[in-house]
Amino acid sequence: MILRTCLIALTVISVVCDTMLLPFYPQFFAREFAMESSVHTGAYIAMNCVTVMLALPFWAALAKRVNEVHIWVYTQLAAASLGLICYFATDLVTFWIASQLMLVFKASYLLIYPFVLRLEEKHKHLGIVGLFSVLMHFGGIGGALVGGWIFETFAPRDVFLVSLSGDLLQVGICLWLIQRLSLAATYSASAVKHETKRASTPSFIWWIGAATLGVYAFAFLARPFFATHWLSLSSDASETLAGFVYALPAWTALTMLCFNHYRSKIRVPRLHQHHTFMLSLAVASAGLFLHTSTQFEIIVLGRILLGIAMFQLTVLLEVMLFERSEPKHYAKDFSLVHIFQNLGVIAASLTAGVLVSGNAITQPFYAASAGFALCFVVVFVVHRCKYVSNPQSAPPPHLNSTTEQ
Repeated sequence: MILRTCLIALTVISVVCDTMLLPFYPQFFAREFAMESSVHTGAYIAMNCVTVMLALPFWAALAKRVNEVHIWVYTQLAAASLGLICYFATDLVTFWIASQLMLVFKASYLLIYPFVLRLEEKHKHLGIVGLFSVLMHFGGIGGALVGGWIFETFAPRDVFLVSLSGDLLQVGICLWLIQRLSLAATYSASAVKHETKRASTPSFIWWIGAATLGVYAFAFLARPFFATHWLSLSSDASETLAGFVYALPAWTALTMLCFNHYRSKIRVPRLHQHHTFMLSLAVASAGLFLHTSTQFEIIVLGRILLGIAMFQLTVLLEVMLFERSEPKHYAKDFSLVHIFQNLGVIAASLTAGVLVSGNAITQPFYAASAGFALCFVVVFVVHRCKYVSNPQSAPPPHLNSTTEQ
């Protein structure tokens, strides 16, 4: 229980620290480095994803032999040191190099998720997936609000002082865990030696990965320049309010999780798994289309609809992954699917920068809406063809996996 509680705390701290700049990268580069190119912003966000994507498999391989808690002590110390360099950086080249090296070490914290799942029994995984969904959204809310407040009150680069403080706090928690639980630095040689290896990557990794790539690509198209779009609608708009509205999908996800917890007591229809997935794609498309409005109320409605859809889609994808994987392969399978996720974010970041450059700030929202509509059509056609060729392949009776805690 102590280990799980501390891992939850580590997750919240890391998500808050790592998402403070996410809604405000265009403003950060403009105010700190006089760089106003939307293409540059998109390229930087894409590079962040490339760095994490390449680093995570290395940490996953190392975690087979070295205890994750010990790994995090060293990686967060390194991340804090590099965060300090980012704070003092006065040119873009230094900032790029230091921030990318920092992300190499921060990528190790993505191992918390499969680590916690490995500690729990299989029938408890649904609750863990839901819990971490809440933690990610809660951290995203905190990061957006803290980031907006820092931008309004202090210098944008002060974000890195808060981030490195969080890194050092995480180091302290890990050191306390090692001492309290007497955690060995390495796993036993026999456990590593007798670990069975799969002959090839299972097919479910590829189709879950492809679905993940599509969902994250079109969802992230709307992220890099949302705050810029909101701030452009009124001279009275503030960064704090922009951060709050940016985090609305996360607030919506928390509400959805509470609803799902009490759903068994409410008489509402339950959909098949593939129906829920398709409906969520359609809702996401509609919500993103509403982002193109110039009216604050309609944009807020669009953010809420997007939050509902993304909660269902992301939890569904993770549940499907861990239902089919095995505990001993969790870290590797998660890192493989995470590669697809990052490929989607990379494509979205680069595309968003190009779409905004010389065009209306709302272009990424139109493209994202069309993308989700295309995903809906593809999933519908694939499922229809599969059912026609094999009528006995009926869907599961109802969606327990994502909606009941």
